[in-house]
Amino acid sequence: MLRHRRSVTAAALALGAVAAVVLGVAAPASAHVSVNPKEATQGGYGRFAFRVPNEGDEASTTKVEVVLPENAPVGSVSTMPVPGWTVAVEKRKVDPPVQVHGSEVTEAVAKITWTATGDAAVKPGQFQEFPVSMGPLPQVDTMVFKALQTYSDGTVVRWIEEPTAGAEEPENPAPVLTLTAAAPTEGAPAPAAPAAAADDEDDSEGGAGLAFGVAGLVAGLAGLVLGGLAFARTRRGPAATS
Repeated sequence: MLRHRRSVTAAALALGAVAAVVLGVAAPASAHVSVNPKEATQGGYGRFAFRVPNEGDEASTTKVEVVLPENAPVGSVSTMPVPGWTVAVEKRKVDPPVQVHGSEVTEAVAKITWTATGDAAVKPGQFQEFPVSMGPLPQVDTMVFKALQTYSDGTVVRWIEEPTAGAEEPENPAPVLTLTAAAPTEGAPAPAAPAAAADDEDDSEGGAGLAFGVAGLVAGLAGLVLGGLAFARTRRGPAATS
């Protein structure tokens, strides 16, 4: 019985250690600045929220800066008011221009900065979302948004490390939005059908023309036969009289 209890205790301790390791690894990942949703469609529009958790034990988050990728400019970017926070938008020149609804846009948003006022700062154990509307989304596989999180004690956490495929997640990863190609619209191959219909019409018209041509030829031949008979009768008439 004693051995059995010792075995159960050892198993429980081992399980607790494994759980502690797993939770210890998973906990920091859940506290990273992220963009939600994490996936969208190229060429489309969407509402995205930059989720900022507070990792400090005592200090509060007072400012959040999000930098939009230079290699993937977005023609239209607008922010949603966040109670207790002011927002500032910085733009940059875009060359070549971005096409938005048939018009060329020569400027794009480069950085968005939210600053807390009054008692609106994100306190320890809390998080805040900062919604943004963007589109049309560029024709790239991913958009990496580098973010800076400033605390009330002056600490600045730089979420700017880009993830690498096949490698472990970096210590301070930047928020990443994955973009997928738009699905082809239904009935896209349909334009081939009118061409086939046109060919059918041409064939039917050609067949009708051929039929009319044959009928005309037959009518012409019949006319020649009747004319020949009439001529023969005319020739026989005078001969019988004499």
